[in-house]
Amino acid sequence: MKFFETSKYFSLKKSTYINLRWVAIIGQLITVNFIYFIFDFKFDLILENSIILIGILSNLYLIYLNKNTQLLDKTAFIFLLIDILMLGGLIYLTGGIVNPFSIFLIIPAIFSSSNLGLKSNLLLVGITILTIIFLTFFNQPLPYPVSEHFHVDGSYYYSIPVSLIIALIFLNYFALTFGKESRIRKEALNKMEEIMSKEHELLSLGGQAAAAAHSLGTPFSTIKIISSDLLEQFKDNDEAKKDVSLLVSQIERCSKILKRLTLNPIVEDNFIDRDLSVADYLNEIIKSFKEISKKEFILNFDQNLNSLNITKSIEVVYGLRNFIGNANKFSNSKVFIILKSDNDTTEIIIEDDGEGYSKDVLRNIGEPYIKSYKSSIKSKSGLGLGIFIGKTLLEKNYADILCKNSETRSGAEVSIKWKNKDLINL
Repeated sequence: MKFFETSKYFSLKKSTYINLRWVAIIGQLITVNFIYFIFDFKFDLILENSIILIGILSNLYLIYLNKNTQLLDKTAFIFLLIDILMLGGLIYLTGGIVNPFSIFLIIPAIFSSSNLGLKSNLLLVGITILTIIFLTFFNQPLPYPVSEHFHVDGSYYYSIPVSLIIALIFLNYFALTFGKESRIRKEALNKMEEIMSKEHELLSLGGQAAAAAHSLGTPFSTIKIISSDLLEQFKDNDEAKKDVSLLVSQIERCSKILKRLTLNPIVEDNFIDRDLSVADYLNEIIKSFKEISKKEFILNFDQNLNSLNITKSIEVVYGLRNFIGNANKFSNSKVFIILKSDNDTTEIIIEDDGEGYSKDVLRNIGEPYIKSYKSSIKSKSGLGLGIFIGKTLLEKNYADILCKNSETRSGAEVSIKWKNKDLINL
């Protein structure tokens, strides 16, 4: 049974989740050691701190080994599960369900209700309930001196886990309900903004096309008259007549294009509107940069051994354009693009001959509007925004992104890799 189908990505940014875990871990360390050394409560301090150490190591893993800006649903599930089991272990050693800190057991599952997929959340709720039941019947005694005089009636004792389970279920229900309504409103607002943006774009394009047709009408009429006169003058010269005839036909074609744009600004783009191979996508994108940039683009498709045609995807095109545009902006004179593919994966590597990522930028790669202390980088506007947009769009379309400094060249390197099965299903 698959538990990670509803949502691919954890809806909370990874850095925010890491910071929240640091707060919890520091709180646990302070509480455990304060009670042991200041209040002189006796329990297994080494084992308690060892459990907290697991949380520290897992957070360091998220910081240094997990490269995604947003966590996958499955990854977030695993770390929330670690949080539940860690807290369960701490409470097991200090009185079980009668420990007043047992209320914190329900927090990870409630947190998951608004950030994970439904099935992942239900699984965490189930595990939390089992943990509460286990701690009700199996635990170490409350630490001295409280255990000497802390005695409660059985009815009161068993009401504690029941109340925790009821609170867990109701709080999850409320979080899911409000979260669903919030997502619906957000989706509606995004859709409205998209429609309004498209309308503004079409109006602007239509106005520009009409203005262009009006402005170019007189020059085209003049060129057409002159070309017609030239055609008459060179009617006996077959070679010249051929060239002038071509000139007349191209003028007619330009006039028709401008007229069509004026009447209907929505003109289909054959590049975006058909399935192409990744190599074709790259060629078209790079061709558009060559028209506006003096940099040299060096393509290497020698290792493209399994060329696949993929469905049109504006998100993939825009994501690739952002990374290539970023390399173009920060390179000195050359941008290197390598395409590799085999039976399992397709990878695009984008390198440049610039300064590469500085340490302060590399630490926060994938975040928008990164601030760098290097003046040569700070002077270039939009720092980090292109990478943020490209990374988000491509990761949404199943790509794995790795940004680092190139080991073979002086500049930055971006690796964009897909599993072929994901690339085909875009």
